[in-house]
Amino acid sequence: MSAFVYILRCDDHSYYVGSTRGSLERRIAEHENGTFRGYTFFRRPVNLVWSQEFHEISDAIAAERQLKGWRREKKEALIDGNYDMLPALSSRRIDPGQKIKLGEQQQ
Repeated sequence: MSAFVYILRCDDHSYYVGSTRGSLERRIAEHENGTFRGYTFFRRPVNLVWSQEFHEISDAIAAERQLKGWRREKKEALIDGNYDMLPALSSRRIDPGQKIKLGEQQQ
């Protein structure tokens, strides 16, 4: 049985990351219909903007957890297919008190 990780764009322009086993279409319909009172319930309508299929639900759940930790900019690069931007968007944010010189890489 297939499993999926997916990203929805909500009506308030936020992103929801989830995973499901079986039918992705059924799960998106559940979000859209408000079947469960969760994050998307008051943020409808929702639109599927990205998904990936896995053979094992455990892999989809692991990917979901990883994506939930990403900043908005990195999720948008993934959604837009800008895969070459992902490594640059993986760097940690600079501490406001930390001074760095332009052109130097963070460690």
